[in-house]
Amino acid sequence: MSSIHIRPRFKDRYKMQPDEVVKLVQDHMATLDCGCTAIVRKNFIVLRIRPDERHFWSPQLSLSFELDEEDDSFTVIRGLYGPNPTVWAFFTYGYAALGILATFLGMYGFSKYSLGQDATVLWSLPVLAVLALILYFIAQFGQKIGAEQMFTLHHFFEDSVGHRIHVA
Repeated sequence: MSSIHIRPRFKDRYKMQPDEVVKLVQDHMATLDCGCTAIVRKNFIVLRIRPDERHFWSPQLSLSFELDEEDDSFTVIRGLYGPNPTVWAFFTYGYAALGILATFLGMYGFSKYSLGQDATVLWSLPVLAVLALILYFIAQFGQKIGAEQMFTLHHFFEDSVGHRIHVA
């Protein structure tokens, strides 16, 4: 499951109704000490690692259940693995800040360059690219730290529905 994807995901179909799939997960959680907790809403579940085992890089699995548009006897399940929303926001805002800064410094530097003036500010662009790359590698490192817990969540859900799931 560990890959270059920042947020691995899957999509699968089951021949049952969405509320039946939710009930399967709830029943499986009640009968098993799986090491995770769940937030359950209608046709939506967030599986998290138990608070006593959770750390900064702990993942969560967001599951959504909806009727298949082509055949309403099937349920389409979409799963999205990701970090705690706080961690996700940090990286999102980090990338956004670097992108905005690079855009404005690039516009300023290239306008200076086109006017024939000193454009040493353009040297900040490779520095910002390196910072974005470092941010990416930090995210990959965190994903590796949380990989075992991601497998725990993944196997719990597979056991709940009794079906193997391929993560893309």
